Amino acid sequence: MNLRVAILRTDDVRSELVETFGEYPEMFEALLSDANRRRPIDQQVILKMTTYRANQAVYPANVDDYDAYIITGSKSGVYEDLAWIHLLGDFVRALHQRKKKLIGICFGHQLVANVLGGKACQVSSGWEIGVKDTRLKPEYTDDFSGNESFKLLYSHQDQVVQPATGAKILASTMGCPIAMTAVDQHILTFQGHPEFSVAYASALYQLRMDVYPKDCYTDAMDSLNSDTDHLNVANWMIDFIAS
Repeated sequence: MNLRVAILRTDDVRSELVETFGEYPEMFEALLSDANRRRPIDQQVILKMTTYRANQAVYPANVDDYDAYIITGSKSGVYEDLAWIHLLGDFVRALHQRKKKLIGICFGHQLVANVLGGKACQVSSGWEIGVKDTRLKPEYTDDFSGNESFKLLYSHQDQVVQPATGAKILASTMGCPIAMTAVDQHILTFQGHPEFSVAYASALYQLRMDVYPKDCYTDAMDSLNSDTDHLNVANWMIDFIAS
């Protein structure tokens, strides 16, 4: 099966880190390609991924050129009055209307909620960083290989506080009640970052350490000794796109 995926880039990796870790679309390409290679031969797909600079108002000429879209994370807030965010919101509405497959990660997760009848904002609980245990609601575990929980890296101080109209809340963390959602069969969103490697998260947290509360930073760095379930999540993403 050939799957054409458009990655909508909404931020740039910090200049100090880009040479080592690449830009966010490259992280997604590496994640999905790695997960795909590990699948049984009869479950592997052919992934053709193309990046568009949504934060520079660059989009595909025809939405039907792709089977699915992925919106990356961003340091911007979805509530900011920026032309490119408004344009991306319009694009999300168009994808939703056409029932095109859409995966939102962090900023993308929040944007889907914000433009489809919900709300995302900065919350008083502050930063959530590090490896976090994400608990699936019992009624949805069978949809995700029977897993009751999964671990992902997180890096956010904004959250979805009201999901998109008609969205199901699939999973939560201790600090983020709306950590994973779905709308019908065509939208899937995660607050966590399956594309982050532990090495990248460690470098990013260290660069930003002055903005985090001390205990938050220390706990996050300690959590990096835990394994994450990024490959499981990547497989869910592939299955979602292929379904």
